[in-house]
Amino acid sequence: MSLPDTILAPLARALAAKGYETLTPVQAAIIEDQTSGRDLLVSAQTGSGKTVAFGMAIAPTLLGDAERFTETGAPLALLIAPTRELALQVQRELEWLYAETGARTASCVGGMDARTERRALERGAHIVVGTPGRLRDHITRGALDMSALRAVVLDEADEMLDLGFREDLEFILDAAPEDRRTLLFSATVPKPIAQLAKTFQRDALRVAASSGTEQHADIDYKLMLVPSAERENAIINTLLYYEAVNTIVFASTREGVKHLSARLHNRGFDVVTLSGELSQSERTNALQSMRDGRARICVATDVAARGIDLPNLDLVIHADLPTNADTLLHRSGRTGRAGRKGTCVIIAPMHRRAVAQRILKTARLDVTMMAPPSAEEIEARYRESILTAEGLTQPVGEEEAEFVSQLLSRYTPEAIAAAYLRQQLAARPAPEDVSDAPVFDKPGDKDPRTREKFEGGTWFKVTVGRKHKAEPRWLLPMLCKAGGVTKTAIGSIRIFDTESIFEVAAQKADAFARSVEKNGSGERGVTIAPVDGPGERRAGPPPSQRRPPGPVERFDPDAPRPGRADRQARYGSAGLRPDDLEAPPATGGWNPAEAEAPRAPRPDFDKPRPPKVNKAPPSKDKGKPKWAGKPAEGAPFAKKEKPAKKDHKPKRKPQV
Repeated sequence: MSLPDTILAPLARALAAKGYETLTPVQAAIIEDQTSGRDLLVSAQTGSGKTVAFGMAIAPTLLGDAERFTETGAPLALLIAPTRELALQVQRELEWLYAETGARTASCVGGMDARTERRALERGAHIVVGTPGRLRDHITRGALDMSALRAVVLDEADEMLDLGFREDLEFILDAAPEDRRTLLFSATVPKPIAQLAKTFQRDALRVAASSGTEQHADIDYKLMLVPSAERENAIINTLLYYEAVNTIVFASTREGVKHLSARLHNRGFDVVTLSGELSQSERTNALQSMRDGRARICVATDVAARGIDLPNLDLVIHADLPTNADTLLHRSGRTGRAGRKGTCVIIAPMHRRAVAQRILKTARLDVTMMAPPSAEEIEARYRESILTAEGLTQPVGEEEAEFVSQLLSRYTPEAIAAAYLRQQLAARPAPEDVSDAPVFDKPGDKDPRTREKFEGGTWFKVTVGRKHKAEPRWLLPMLCKAGGVTKTAIGSIRIFDTESIFEVAAQKADAFARSVEKNGSGERGVTIAPVDGPGERRAGPPPSQRRPPGPVERFDPDAPRPGRADRQARYGSAGLRPDDLEAPPATGGWNPAEAEAPRAPRPDFDKPRPPKVNKAPPSKDKGKPKWAGKPAEGAPFAKKEKPAKKDHKPKRKPQV
């Protein structure tokens, strides 16, 4: 299929040289006749080919009927991007797209040498690409001449507003000529974007490249629920399972990026990092390592990786759950770009399953549940990749033929193949141990909790009981966290004085035991160990079912006490009182016959107590000696005269 005739000839030749045969929906929509020369408000997702789209859209505005630019002077087009990486990426895309037009481009981004940028602007550029803050700085200093601008493009405008660039954008658009053409690209069109378009665009045409239900159709989304303690192990096994050419692993914080990259580096992965604390040169080197193949995994924060485009990026892993649906879509949009298929794995702790469901529902994505890849599944992938290795299909060269003959003459083909298999498996990283997490057909499904599920289950004991105020409501979360299972895998819980026992479903018992052996109970001084069963002392019906069947009789205090025979006939042996039992042997112990005999008088305790003697009330002077008169001066116990009180001014009365 040939490209449309509405594309300018030099741009069409550049697209054909790049291998373009068809256009993406946003590219086809933006070059229609009705969009020619108008301001546009375009809704397009990340990775839909927006850069080539607005490059083709502004070409007639910049070139007119000509195929090449004339002398360079003041810029004709200004393209604004939210991040340095995206701005530099846009510049690279436009350089090959406008290669045959003789266009000169310049970049003005934060983190680069501003003096070098000013010299490039003085030499002249047809197209300037930059970030809002640096562009405003150049305009304020008079280095960027805005008088000749014909087109202004805002790429990912919603992200620029979220990052706080609204004031800078308004300053730049106010400085541009009023008769310019303004193209605004945004993944979503919230109220702030609509207000910005209403203020700075003239009769803008709304272009929707794809509906919300079709976004990211080339991305296969997977949701993986894992215990919190096994998150990093699940990430490592996912990387080993897919063996993607390039992978981005997203973390929420800089510290998370540091920790995760160090763990992956220690496991033998080629890793680079992207975070806000890196300088521009370090970020550029990291991205170049991914493009050159020196590194295959990039651990990044979502802000630092916003807008980057890496070749052959087949896998995106969300190590930390995104905060909202927009962040999820922007992260995932790094893969599945321009018709390529991609995979996105969302790793969520089990206790945050509801949060993950809410985010996925808001994003309206079709998600498949996935368990962490086990060692057996990874080894099966290894063997499959060995069978499809390119080296096995290549013909034997002349230099290799002699040595191959020596091998075959000395060893059998089976021995050579087995040695090759062992060598290939030993050279690959070993997978991590992960517990079997529950897998549901849909994110909202629940594992049914039935008694049949626990037939043949395994019993465990935990060293807390009634004396520790143990209750099922706080025992259950502790057991689930320690064993890496959900509450549906825990059956009966029986609490005793110093310990409690509980039942684990048969299919989860082995994984529960491995997790407890590896991680412990998670509580200080508490241990979990398997037991043979509920035990004899724990067997039997509950107390509420131990009463013999029959109507409940009301107690009558006036009724005569039933005899032994009546009680035995009515209640059986379970209703006997202690005095109905046989007397113990004479060697000692309690004797019911002695209990019924009259008690012998006790001489010391049975005597009546003597009547109480009325005592005189205590003296008010608390035992002090009474004196007949005032003691003489200097006599013992003479009462000292208190000093006269000082005269004080009367207190002022409050005025009413």
